[in-house]
Amino acid sequence: MVASEVRALFAVASRPEIVSLAGGMPNVAALPLDQLGDLVKDVVSEEGTAALQYGSAQGDPVLREQICDYMTLEGIQAVPDDVIVTVGSQQALDLITRVFVDPGDIVLTEAPTYVTAINTFAAFQADIRHVGMDDEGVDTDELDHALTEAAKAGRTVKFFYTIPNFQNPAGITMSAERRERVMEVCRRHDVLIVEDNPYGLLRYDGEQKPTLYSQGDGNVIYLGSLSKTLSPGLRIGWALAPSAVRAKLVLAAESAMLSHSTFNQFVVRRYLETFPWREQIKTFNSMYTERRDALLGALNTMMPVGCTWTRPEGGFFVWATLPEGIDAKAMLPRAVNHRVAYVPGTGFFADGRGRDSMRLSFCYPTPEQIREGVRRLVGAIEGEIDLRDTFGPAMATTTEGSQAPTPDLP
Repeated sequence: MVASEVRALFAVASRPEIVSLAGGMPNVAALPLDQLGDLVKDVVSEEGTAALQYGSAQGDPVLREQICDYMTLEGIQAVPDDVIVTVGSQQALDLITRVFVDPGDIVLTEAPTYVTAINTFAAFQADIRHVGMDDEGVDTDELDHALTEAAKAGRTVKFFYTIPNFQNPAGITMSAERRERVMEVCRRHDVLIVEDNPYGLLRYDGEQKPTLYSQGDGNVIYLGSLSKTLSPGLRIGWALAPSAVRAKLVLAAESAMLSHSTFNQFVVRRYLETFPWREQIKTFNSMYTERRDALLGALNTMMPVGCTWTRPEGGFFVWATLPEGIDAKAMLPRAVNHRVAYVPGTGFFADGRGRDSMRLSFCYPTPEQIREGVRRLVGAIEGEIDLRDTFGPAMATTTEGSQAPTPDLP
């Protein structure tokens, strides 16, 4: 078990003088907090004896019905019995890995992929192997090759983990044609797909793509979350799985935490019953669109020659690649000296790749802070370029950057 590079940055990024382009924290200030306070009060006064009691490890039945209604916005038709409520979708990922993975089993992921997924798979001693991506999502020829080679070697591939919408960290959305190809490849190899979709309703451009689950025939487990469209503090996520798998996930959940927070589920249940939550998602989308555009605009006008970046249609993240010879992880102390933070790309790979890349998050800072953060980031990058051009890549980040406090990174 190792520390997450994102978590390790929080102590630095939370300092008031730092513009944080690091953590993907939703901007909950856009919620009507007074109304939510009244809602919580009503739950206590009207349903307190039930809301403050133990509950089911599968989750509140009414909430599971509402989750099925929520998923129809993504084109998913589901029944409540196949839903298990989890403590954020992160717990769902942990339970799936606990149920399926034995030490040494192969888990395939995109390259790069969600940092805490890597830590989860590693904690269960999976053999994590990455599959490359392009602008349309995962490279399906490479996916096919990885599955073929594993079969030839007599190795077990337990599942392919993917974030098809506004991928964390790359910001890429898998094209409709690529999704069809992923389904064909995984069916042919008889491999389970774990589809993680926490950002799916946060779309700012383009057309909605069909979920992998809606195209599957029992070979997809779908993970969802209200952390990005309501609040991460309530910790409500879920897994939608075939009945036999769902039953095992419930058993694993019971052994892990007995039951969920009944109170939080009742609060979310009341919110989905009484609040115009679809309009609230539109409010979030409008706010995040402005922030996304501020980041892309600042990158377009300020970044040095040799830098490239993705242009997400939704979600929270942009993946930036630095000029040749610049190491994003080694540059971080210099960036902190310039009062800006980001997440180095190495945290999103299990094999040490990503040193020339970084994840930039636009969800939390204001547009003005984002533009100032990019200006500071450019100052750090230009300082690294000057060192590289003067002394060569090996000397970059060894002078000015060494003066900064280094976050506790693995």
